[in-house]
Amino acid sequence: MNHTKTFMKFLLAALGLFLGSFGFSQTFNGGTGPILDNQTIDIPLVVSGLPTVINTTTFGLEEICLDLNHTYVSDLTVTLIGPNGTEVGLFSSIGGGGDDMQVTCLRWDASNSIATGSTPFNGTYKPMGQMGSVNNGQNPNGTWFLRINDNYGVDEGVLNTWSVTFGANPADYFQFAESDLPIVVINTNGQSIPDDPKIVADMGIIYNGPGVRNYMTDSLNEYDGKIGIERRGNYSASLPQKPYSLKLQDNFGNQIDSSLIGMPEEHDWLLVANYNDKSFARNIVPNRLFDEIGHYAPRSKLVDVVLNGEYKGIYLLTEKIKRDGNRVDVADLFPWEVTPPDITGGYILKVDYWDNTNSWQLANSPIDHPGFDVHMVYVYPKVTNIAGAQSVFIQDYLDQFETSLYGPNFADPINGFRKYISTRSWLDYFIVNELARNGDGFKKSRYFNKEKDHADGSIGKLKAGPVWDFDWAWKDMWDCIYSATDGSEWAYKVNNCNPDVNSPGWFVRMFEDPLFEDEMRCRYEDLRRNVLSEQYLHAMVDSVALVVDESQEWHYLTWGNMGAATGTPEVQAPAQTYAEEVQRLKDWITRRLIWLDDNVPGTLNGCSFTGVNEIANTISIESFPNPFHADLTLSVAKAPNEDCTIQILDQSSRSLMLQNIKPSDWTENSIKLIGLETLSVGVYFIEIKLNGVSTTKKITKF
Repeated sequence: MNHTKTFMKFLLAALGLFLGSFGFSQTFNGGTGPILDNQTIDIPLVVSGLPTVINTTTFGLEEICLDLNHTYVSDLTVTLIGPNGTEVGLFSSIGGGGDDMQVTCLRWDASNSIATGSTPFNGTYKPMGQMGSVNNGQNPNGTWFLRINDNYGVDEGVLNTWSVTFGANPADYFQFAESDLPIVVINTNGQSIPDDPKIVADMGIIYNGPGVRNYMTDSLNEYDGKIGIERRGNYSASLPQKPYSLKLQDNFGNQIDSSLIGMPEEHDWLLVANYNDKSFARNIVPNRLFDEIGHYAPRSKLVDVVLNGEYKGIYLLTEKIKRDGNRVDVADLFPWEVTPPDITGGYILKVDYWDNTNSWQLANSPIDHPGFDVHMVYVYPKVTNIAGAQSVFIQDYLDQFETSLYGPNFADPINGFRKYISTRSWLDYFIVNELARNGDGFKKSRYFNKEKDHADGSIGKLKAGPVWDFDWAWKDMWDCIYSATDGSEWAYKVNNCNPDVNSPGWFVRMFEDPLFEDEMRCRYEDLRRNVLSEQYLHAMVDSVALVVDESQEWHYLTWGNMGAATGTPEVQAPAQTYAEEVQRLKDWITRRLIWLDDNVPGTLNGCSFTGVNEIANTISIESFPNPFHADLTLSVAKAPNEDCTIQILDQSSRSLMLQNIKPSDWTENSIKLIGLETLSVGVYFIEIKLNGVSTTKKITKF
């Protein structure tokens, strides 16, 4: 028996009994202050005379109480900040449209979460975040702050009073130690993270490979070095789980490129928060779809993040959209390149939040909203780097495109609007965003890129994409066209909803061209046979759910928003479990596909899928789940009516499995491969060969 441990347990128990028997608790009161629109206030509270260490066992923070008047409590995000800078979110976006919070106390051992309460709040609730995380050994003596963010306009209020109580029944909290996900560890060395500029911090990534457990005690084996870090985002930045922008750098502040978790080397990365996406799949699925149908989309990995010793939940570590050979692969454009062909590309542009220093106003208004102004934002070259002649060139190019689009001969297949755009990318961009009913994809976070003119003299055309920002998509919400619960309505008609950023509305005009309508229908029907099949999309969602199955529990322990109406104002009552959230997303996809099947414009007259996904005797493969473990189902557009072979290859093209498949082996257009659990964790290729022609797809074993 370990007598030292036994004695310590006895001592702690006796100390707790001693403190409890004397009712040793103390309450401290803080100040008051106005709660103003779109502002943040920090109301101080001074603590003194307490023991110099608070913890989760013998003595620490027990309770927080506050009283405030506000005419729209759900505008507020309230955070407690300890003397050492530890932050814990108490609540956010609660109470619907109701008013006021009377004397309301938050305790870790309360029966009901404050997310389930209603205005005017009164009584005792469990906070949404882990209040006990401040009981982390810090000295409680010093200044505490209650931070109140008022995230919207119109409604204001006042904090009347607030208090903290310390005692022998301290709040406990989940302490993160290990995960199946890669672990990103960031230390700001006592600095707070601003929204601009970046501060220097330390970052390490623990990743032992697919299917291998990662521990906080492991070495920082994937990255270990300096970063610049700042907050990013607009609406997402107002939510408790903050998104961040990262730049990898050396000890002297020079940017350095590095591969992170198998993604190509670069120095600019993002940590996208998942507070507004309770499925963790809403950004991953469209990005993966856009990639699989032949276009660049940001690669990403789901990770657990620990910031300054505190677990911050699941994030999406993802590539920042920028010019790079492994990202948006357009030509470098230097300030001195001001004559053709160099000046013709490459450019990256976006429709997004703008100001008069980073954008220009397009010459035309949307055809269905003649009073709307539309602005285009420079992404590459940056507005600080772009030469005057280059700015004139790209503005003229967009003007020529719009002049053609709105002209009488716009539908001419040679000299109409197609002369200026890569039609395939526009079709695919439309389909992926409409599948998700993503209004943001048509009004903001909407990217374009233009290639340099080609050596043969042909125009380097304007491409749509990459796709980006889907956390307000794939759901029904109280916002104009997005409230329809039957899967209906068009996201590209977002200008009908009085948007915060006006959409160019170009698709409205394009759909006046019968050929473009037929091209859209043909492309949609082709994708519906494989990557847009209900089975395939559901499998993609399930594969994400499988990856986060363990970490999602910790994520919701930390943020407390499962079962609460937080983030996007959804029509349905909140899902109460993660499994319910995942099923809701899949059900929504089913409803959306049914509506799109009936409403995508155009006909299949003259439609041929040649040159789209199938050429000659090749067949397109879809596999699920991907990643897989033991069993793998292959789905093809049409089952072969002749014998074929299926084999699995490793990354050196060595055959690990070969099967001869007869037409009778197929179940409709699918076949299941079993017994693959003997394969090592890693990346493989699966090949189907028919009549000497093969089609290959990358798969991942976990």
